[in-house]
Amino acid sequence: MMSTKVLHAHRWAALPERGTPASLRLIAWIALHVGRWAARLLLYPITLYFVVSGHAARRVSYDYLRRVGNRRPRWWHVFRHFHCFAATILDRVYLLRGEFEHFNVTLHGKEMLHRQMETDRGCILLGAHLGSFEVLRTLGVTQRNFPLKVLMDVEHNQNVTRFLDALNPKIASTVIIPDRPDTLLRVKESLDAGFFIGMLGDRALSGDKTTECQFLGAPAVFPAGPILLAGMMHCPIILFFGLYRGGKRYDIYFEQFAHEIILNREHRTEEIHDWMQRYARRLEHYARLAPYNWFNFYPFWE
Repeated sequence: MMSTKVLHAHRWAALPERGTPASLRLIAWIALHVGRWAARLLLYPITLYFVVSGHAARRVSYDYLRRVGNRRPRWWHVFRHFHCFAATILDRVYLLRGEFEHFNVTLHGKEMLHRQMETDRGCILLGAHLGSFEVLRTLGVTQRNFPLKVLMDVEHNQNVTRFLDALNPKIASTVIIPDRPDTLLRVKESLDAGFFIGMLGDRALSGDKTTECQFLGAPAVFPAGPILLAGMMHCPIILFFGLYRGGKRYDIYFEQFAHEIILNREHRTEEIHDWMQRYARRLEHYARLAPYNWFNFYPFWE
């Protein structure tokens, strides 16, 4: 079933931003002038603070970890979940500055990207709030043979967004903001020019059409936008998931999702649901592969 009534689905947008500009600058200064080891040590008291004070996010973490692990989680599992999130945010400081020497990044399935680039035709790279999106964004800007633009909402977490954009203005310039009068035109022009359009498929924005899919054993609301966009643009979709493996290790997985989306007008609602259910199954696969990488800290199943 598809609906535009997604108040619960974009409840995350109403959550208050908790990172202040001063605290972000302090952590970044330590990371860049003292070292990654010192900044990573600071993550432990910071994580503990957010676990203790973040009542709503803590409940959501318990709920998610119970579903993904099929067992009752303990407080240290929640701590590890929050710490994984904090670690990926810290690593953005280095990734956005192009300092790849701090990391060991392994690409799985990159040959399909190369095949797609050889066609001179753009495609949609569909990911999720699972692991690190910045690994992919940084690769897209720092490697000339990987043209990438990102369809991304920048209204939520503005302090973090402005801070990270200042680290690499070139990356900030690759963002296409949704719900603007020229959004579809910019997406089409980018695809025609051979760009990959990165977007995330597990959060609905206000006013988005949605579809209900089974995810980790219960119904959850997913946006219909990725399938609608691919159907309008007649372009392929490749899935990607940038999983944080601890320490300095990241695994980026690519897999073919659809060579082209063609929607039948009479059965469009059902076909969108079927495509997004396929996406939800692949997201579930990778969530179980790296369970502490899931970063949707709002009531996803309500």
